[in-house]
Amino acid sequence: MPANTLDLVTELTLRRATPADLPGVLALLARTAGWLNGLGVRQWPAGGFPAERIDPLIGEGVMYLLDAGEAAETLDGAARVPAATIAVDGHADAEFWTPRDRPEDALYVHKLAVHRSFSGQGLGEALLDWAGLRAAVHGRPYLRLDCSKDNARLQAYYRGAGFRHVRTVDLPHRASGALFERDACAVLPAWDRSGHGEPAMRGHRRRQERHTPAVPAPRGGHGTQQLRVLDITAHNELIEC
Repeated sequence: MPANTLDLVTELTLRRATPADLPGVLALLARTAGWLNGLGVRQWPAGGFPAERIDPLIGEGVMYLLDAGEAAETLDGAARVPAATIAVDGHADAEFWTPRDRPEDALYVHKLAVHRSFSGQGLGEALLDWAGLRAAVHGRPYLRLDCSKDNARLQAYYRGAGFRHVRTVDLPHRASGALFERDACAVLPAWDRSGHGEPAMRGHRRRQERHTPAVPAPRGGHGTQQLRVLDITAHNELIEC
């Protein structure tokens, strides 16, 4: 067990996805897409994404996941389904972000998904905070994303996470189009803007161990609740490289 984690229910490790993770990542994205489409949200294709859309993100090193380790659900006893995924890169969709937006001033979030068994535990917010910190360290003033132009609930979620609505681009061939951004340096005030100091994950209780935000376990009938731990041992390495 890493020295900076606590012996709790499940350790969630933030790391870059590898080629071996592709089946699990595709499975999570497909399940999330199916769930969204079941709610009438056309954010992603109902069947998920083909491998040729996701494999390049893994190859470029811009796809990250939260790994639940041995506690992760497996597919056919082999591929692990991650607790969450996020891709963070400098790719600004040219159909949405124009030269007037200065696309080079931001990092962009794609393929943010959280396994339903981990929903409501703040993992999405934690990953967005980490992505904002990565943007700030790399000299990008903004963290940006686009989401479904018809999903008021999802847009409210991003507003609650500190994003502001830039505009909505209504293209008939795109389900997405609601553009959001937030200031990268304002995401984690405990982080020294010079790139030094201790990062804090907004919305999470601080633990005695450094760099170990605690995420509450699902509510149950037990009087004592244990905590899940998000292990970000490689946090500095992942934001700086």
